[in-house]
Amino acid sequence: MFSFFAKRYRRRFEKKGFEASQKQLMAGLRQAGFRHATVLEIGSGVGYLHHTLLQEGAKSAMGVELSARMLEEARIWAQEKGLAERTRYIEGDFLAIADEIPPAEVVVMDKVVCCYPDAEGLVKAAVARSGRVLALTYPRDRWITRAGEVLGTILLKLIGSDFRPYVHDPEAIEEWICNAGFRKQFQDQTFIWLTQIYIKA
Repeated sequence: MFSFFAKRYRRRFEKKGFEASQKQLMAGLRQAGFRHATVLEIGSGVGYLHHTLLQEGAKSAMGVELSARMLEEARIWAQEKGLAERTRYIEGDFLAIADEIPPAEVVVMDKVVCCYPDAEGLVKAAVARSGRVLALTYPRDRWITRAGEVLGTILLKLIGSDFRPYVHDPEAIEEWICNAGFRKQFQDQTFIWLTQIYIKA
């Protein structure tokens, strides 16, 4: 499903830029600091988020993404931007290959937690790869997002997709991260999304 939308994601960003939640994510990352840092973006899509971090001073970036078409677009775009030598891409399910992924100073998950039934496993694996900063956006736990979860599941089944969205408990997510030695430095939200930045204590 995500491969089908790969080119559309790129065109949308070129036309409109970051979504509101991504603007919040970037604001939190700038506050936390990422200059000269290594970046790992889990669920990196077509790459515009970590490309921006590189353009603003990050040292290098690795993108892990399940969709081959997304990675193809990310590589082409990185080449066009002169970032190819500072990027590396790995195709696969991050949770399945987490032990093979090298750690980075900054780990980013933008709208990824909502793609996994095992949120605890995903979050803990991401925390284990982060040397200093963990940044993530995921759905707020509200009746409207729960309703969207149910409706989205029904619609996806009707079109023959086995993908399913998930709404997870923000309190549990924060507990998993803080228990690993991180503290929350930044939080913001939109109508749907919660944005959080954690710093290693």
